[in-house]
Amino acid sequence: MRPKQSAFYPTRKVGIATMLKLTKKADYGLMAMKHLAEHADQGACSAKDVAEAYGIPQEALAKILQRLAKVGLIRSQHGINGGYTLTRDPKMISAFEVIKAIDGPLFITSCVTVRGECGQSNRCTIREPLRKVNESIEQVLKNIKISQMQEEPEVLDLTAQETAVRGTNGPDPKKATELVTIST
Repeated sequence: MRPKQSAFYPTRKVGIATMLKLTKKADYGLMAMKHLAEHADQGACSAKDVAEAYGIPQEALAKILQRLAKVGLIRSQHGINGGYTLTRDPKMISAFEVIKAIDGPLFITSCVTVRGECGQSNRCTIREPLRKVNESIEQVLKNIKISQMQEEPEVLDLTAQETAVRGTNGPDPKKATELVTIST
C-alpha cells in the first residue's frame, strides 16, 4: 500500500508511461461536489443518491462527504429531507479545496514538503524545478471551480466519416466545413 502523501500519486503499468493522477477518493469527492452543485435547486442530496448516480460505493462516499462537511465545504442536514448541500456558491469552491480536504496537502515529491529532506538534498539539482511544478499544479487546481467541472463537448469532423460511408474521393462540398458538437 502506498503512503498517503497527496491527491496525486505516480502510477506504474507495464507498457504505459508513468503519470500523476488523482486518488479515487479525490475523484469521488469532486464527482459528489459537482453533483451537489448541479442538483442544488432540488435541495439536499443523500449519499445514497450520489453514490447510485455515479456507481460509487456508498460507504466510501459517506466517509468522503463527512470529510467535506468537517472542513465546511458541504453541510449535512438530518431528517426526512436530509442529505448534503454546498455551503458556498460552486463558482467559489475550487478543485484544490476539495482535493486538499480529502487527501491533505498536495506534494508531488517528498522533498517539496515544508520539512522534506532526503539523502540527496545537498546534491539535488531538481528540487526547485519540482517545487515550481508543484506550485503550478496547485494553481491550476485553485483556478478550476466546481461550477466549471463539466465535460467539454466533443467536436467531430464528419467529412472523413462521410467520405468513408459514401465511398467517394472527397467530401461533399456542401458539408466540407460542417462540424457537429455532441453534448453529454
